[in-house]
Amino acid sequence: MDSGSFVDEKCESRLYIGNLDFRITEAALIKLFNPFGTIVSEDFLWHTRGPKRGEPRGFAFIQYSTKEEAELAKEKMHGRLACGRPLVVRLASEKYLIETQQKSSKVLGSASRGGILSSGSLGLEQSPSKSAKIAAIKSKLKDLEGESSDAKKLKPS
Repeated sequence: MDSGSFVDEKCESRLYIGNLDFRITEAALIKLFNPFGTIVSEDFLWHTRGPKRGEPRGFAFIQYSTKEEAELAKEKMHGRLACGRPLVVRLASEKYLIETQQKSSKVLGSASRGGILSSGSLGLEQSPSKSAKIAAIKSKLKDLEGESSDAKKLKPS
C-alpha cells in the first residue's frame, strides 16, 4: 500500500511543531511561523486532565494555505532554537507515518521474540497495523498471565 494514499492535501500543508518550551504562547508561535505564508489554522495543545491541566503539552499544529508554504516553514524552522530548545518541525503526515512505523516495529519485534504466531503465518491476511495490534495484545496477555502465576506462588497457603 502506498503510504501517501491516505494523506489528503490538508495534511500536506499541516505542520507538526514539537519540543516547544512551555513559555512559548500561541501568539508567539504564530508570530514565529507567520513569515512563511498564510496560516489557516493553529492547534496549540493543552493538558485537559490531571495535575498538569491547563499547561501546554509541548507541541502544536499549524495549517498553511498551501503545501509550498508549509515546506518552506519546515525547511527554515526545523532545528531553530526557540527559548533555548531546538524546534522539531515536520509535515503532520510525516509525523503520523514515523510514529506508526516505530510503534509497529516495536510491537512486531517484541512479538517475534516472545514466540507469538502472527495471524499471517496461519494463512490469514491482515493489515500490518492490525497484526501488530493483535501481537501486542497477545504479548500483554502473556505478561499478565506470568504476573498472576507469580502472585499465586508468593501467596501463603
